Amino acid sequence: MEICKFCSKRSAAAEHLGNDELEKLGGSCVEVNFKKGDIIFKQKALSSNILYVREGLVKIHMTGPEREQILKIAKGPSYLGIPTTLGDKVNNYSATAITDTKVCFIDINVFKEFIATNKEFAYEIIVNLCKNELSHFQRCVNQLQKQSPGRIAETLLFFADEIFGSDVFDLPLSRHEFGDITGNSRENVSRILSDLDKEGIVKIKGKNISIVDKNKLLSISKNG
Repeated sequence: MEICKFCSKRSAAAEHLGNDELEKLGGSCVEVNFKKGDIIFKQKALSSNILYVREGLVKIHMTGPEREQILKIAKGPSYLGIPTTLGDKVNNYSATAITDTKVCFIDINVFKEFIATNKEFAYEIIVNLCKNELSHFQRCVNQLQKQSPGRIAETLLFFADEIFGSDVFDLPLSRHEFGDITGNSRENVSRILSDLDKEGIVKIKGKNISIVDKNKLLSISKNG
């Protein structure tokens, strides 16, 4: 794909690729459009590509002994599946589009070649993996040590600040999914969101969320 050479949403790692490498990347890359709800890749399926989300939101989720768990929300542009593709032959988790999403499927052998021959590319990939791991550690601690209101407040702030860049947004998850990512039941999520709305901290209309008192929400996130 010639588009790789002129793509305005190249990763920090791809910015270190030369013209010949970008042409090789384009030749090994296929862009696929996914609709909301489409499965991008499935847990336990054979893994043979590195995925790069150019646009859209994706939920990463894993089926455990008792139920499915949403691990994180990924926003494009970002890589998907590096640990599960390089570390194993099968996907250790699933990825599903929660908005219309554009994904580039990159041949794993070309990706490995860039890591082996381009140290700047490899460095940026390592930095990306380290940031994701640190973020995962922080999330694990918060899930274990915060009460339900704190986890819900934290997740609302995550969507506002890191996903949408606005205190007014449409929540892209169902109440069940929101409960899954925050470690709550659907009923508990509905009750806490209703309480936040009644207290004037957020305003909720269907899926639309407006954060009215951000300082109070921050306090709940920190102390809850």
